[in-house]
Amino acid sequence: MRIKGNSALVVGGTGGLGEATVRRLHAAGAEVVVADVADDKGKELAAELGIHYVHTDATSEESVLGAIAVAEALGPLRISVDTHGGPAAGGRLVGKDGSPLPLEGFRTTIEFYLTAVFNVLRLSAAAIARTEALAEGSRGVIVNTASIAAYEGQIGQLPYAAAKGGVVGMTLVAARDLSPLGIRVVTIAPGTFNTPAYGKAAEQLEVHWSKQVPHPRRMGRSPEYGQLVQSIVENDYLNGEVIRLDGALRFPPK
Repeated sequence: MRIKGNSALVVGGTGGLGEATVRRLHAAGAEVVVADVADDKGKELAAELGIHYVHTDATSEESVLGAIAVAEALGPLRISVDTHGGPAAGGRLVGKDGSPLPLEGFRTTIEFYLTAVFNVLRLSAAAIARTEALAEGSRGVIVNTASIAAYEGQIGQLPYAAAKGGVVGMTLVAARDLSPLGIRVVTIAPGTFNTPAYGKAAEQLEVHWSKQVPHPRRMGRSPEYGQLVQSIVENDYLNGEVIRLDGALRFPPK
């Protein structure tokens, strides 16, 4: 599918992976809408690239619909990419003091990392379904973000691993559900990526993970995520798949 001439919604577009995706799709000719809650960064990015920023809470139907409306006004909405983050609870299932992992933290993590992804997925799919069909009945593509923690969650990552496992599990079913509408669904499962979210700890993490990634021996770089998004959009035969982007890393227990 051609990117140029279509609009693209990037939820979580101010974060490391999201911003890289925004820049990549914009450079390829898409009318990009950055949907996020980081207003200062979003407005700055929009001003730099001449695109649109919309304050968007991925957990809210009304908020996501507002961002979709802006994207639809710019051109046919055929691309939706979700990279948003949020609070994530952690800890062992049973602590050293014998107490169970709090239920509320699990619920919050699921809300942000799974339920909100479903919210964006369903609303974006309904919007893309309204566009005119292209060659072979294609209408667009939705790209979600999981994590290799979905497969090898580490000690203390149970809520996050469960949420990302849910995103992986939705991929094929969503692709099958949306196939009559000509909408593809693909998920990227990144490994360890060095993004601004790590702040001052980034350098230490780079040293730590570089020893464990088989090749290349470093953390992932956000533009590599954006490059994969573009490849997924442009390759019409990629559908219903989860793609690991991890340098062949497999998480150890801790």
